[in-house]
Amino acid sequence: MSGERTLTVLSREWCHLCHELVDALRPLAAELGWAVEVVDVDQHPELEARWDELVPVVLAGDLELCHYHLDERAVRAHCSGFPLESAP
Repeated sequence: MSGERTLTVLSREWCHLCHELVDALRPLAAELGWAVEVVDVDQHPELEARWDELVPVVLAGDLELCHYHLDERAVRAHCSGFPLESAP
């Protein structure tokens, strides 16, 4: 999973809730200047073991922001509190 300014969605290919969450998250993340990485838990046994029943899950690093449905307020709060990168 990626690091700074990346929201990771733990997803499943066959999961309609996952697709709906990703579709709602992408424009929000773009607005906030964040990338979205989608990871299929069925391809990663260690992630499936940890997150199985909670998928879809939005993570910022190791921090769970929401699961099942997009919590726009939680995502906005986390992303707006992220330290600004220093200018060169």
